[in-house]
Amino acid sequence: MITYEYPLNERVRTLMRMENLFAKFAHFAEQHEAWDHHAALLSLFEILEVARGDLKSDLIQELERQKHTLEPLRNNPSVKSEALEAVLHNIIRTITQLQSLSGKIGQHLRDNEWVMSIKQRACIPGGVCEFDVPSYHYWLSLDPEIRRNNLHEWMAPFDPLNSAIEIILKILRESGQPTLQVAPKGAYQQMVSGRVAQMLRVGLDEDLPCFPEISANKYAINIRFTALGGAARPRVCDTQVEFDLTLCCL
Repeated sequence: MITYEYPLNERVRTLMRMENLFAKFAHFAEQHEAWDHHAALLSLFEILEVARGDLKSDLIQELERQKHTLEPLRNNPSVKSEALEAVLHNIIRTITQLQSLSGKIGQHLRDNEWVMSIKQRACIPGGVCEFDVPSYHYWLSLDPEIRRNNLHEWMAPFDPLNSAIEIILKILRESGQPTLQVAPKGAYQQMVSGRVAQMLRVGLDEDLPCFPEISANKYAINIRFTALGGAARPRVCDTQVEFDLTLCCL
């Protein structure tokens, strides 16, 4: 199965973008080539841009809400106590780490003039060529372990954000149960009633030659299954498509 996820509000959209950027950083930072570490640094710059505003306070507020929701389950015989205590411990630890962060998110990077100079040049197509930024060319020529240590040092203050996002999105994804749905002629619509979802998850058999294009609001969910047409424009599948649909809500 291939799972496609669609956020239904701006907060979840931001969390999913951050999750994607953290994953990209983690992948490229563990590689050895200079351009892998360049890609990791670009991901770090994107994290710095996305992690603005009241993200830290929003994460703390949501973790506190989840903690208050889970604590009464300690006396529930149908809940595995060890698993519940592990989740609660992780939530409490992450809240403490977030609360210990002082100042604006990413201020440690903004105070690093050299890193900010690279960020400014990286916005220009081809702007980090060796003749433009020889110091960056020198950094990329250092031993991979030195570069990796630098990257992890610059990422460290963001780690509590990453942990909080992992916890919240895991709880969100596990909040719904998949149901088998059918899209006649590649089109599906469901009217929304009751509790509004915060994320849609669509599971498709990987052998199906199509992908879902999703649009949703507080009234309806619309999914159109589309196939790539090679050099031509994508076209709507005109066959019946079976898929799993999960509505997730914290």
